Amino acid sequence: MDTSSITDVWDRVFGTQPDPSGWLVAATALLALAAVLPHGIWRITRNAVTIAHEGGHGLVALLTGRSLEGIRLHSDTSGLTVSRGKPSGLGMVLTAAAGYSAPSLLGLAGALLLAAGHITALLWGATALLIAMLVMIRNAYGALTVLVAGAAFLLVSWLATAQVQAGFGYLAVWFLLFGGVRPVFELQRKRRRGEAPESDADQLARLTHTPAGVWLLLFHAIGLFALFGGGRWLTGL
Repeated sequence: MDTSSITDVWDRVFGTQPDPSGWLVAATALLALAAVLPHGIWRITRNAVTIAHEGGHGLVALLTGRSLEGIRLHSDTSGLTVSRGKPSGLGMVLTAAAGYSAPSLLGLAGALLLAAGHITALLWGATALLIAMLVMIRNAYGALTVLVAGAAFLLVSWLATAQVQAGFGYLAVWFLLFGGVRPVFELQRKRRRGEAPESDADQLARLTHTPAGVWLLLFHAIGLFALFGGGRWLTGL
């Protein structure tokens, strides 16, 4: 590859793209809501949130020095991330707290990139994260789910027009922002019915001797803050 080709690729990935029209931003927000609110659709689209959730556990486990054993994604939209290291301490707390926080924080980071005009960089960055996650997947359904998601981002970033890239990028980020809020409410309802005794919030309660409800409040705060802040960046308000 000659120097001009390298420069072209660099400019394509890390250069800025024009801001999309207001109608596209609004339309993708409505589409994302339609993918999160109806229960029947959410049963399918929640798989994408599970990818972000378990990916968050895995990434923070590695960043805190834990050994990541593997990640499993299941067809009922549940997931499991297994890491080795100290069974307590800051690294374990951060790893456990990362799951419910990850979709919203990824959405917030994506909104920042889009607000700066880095649409293609967002798509390529998401592709790279999905490829890295694929290496740690330990079941067939999980591998298929991550492969489909990664292929979608790769194809759009490489083959689609600028308008389609913008629409896909905004839709993905809106979805993470909206989709990061709903699972916390679902967890809260399950805990009221005694259906989630081993949830992330309960594990954190045992690790920190802090009520699980406090961790639920923190997850709510992160999700709503990200939705509010990311929404302002995406809409330019």
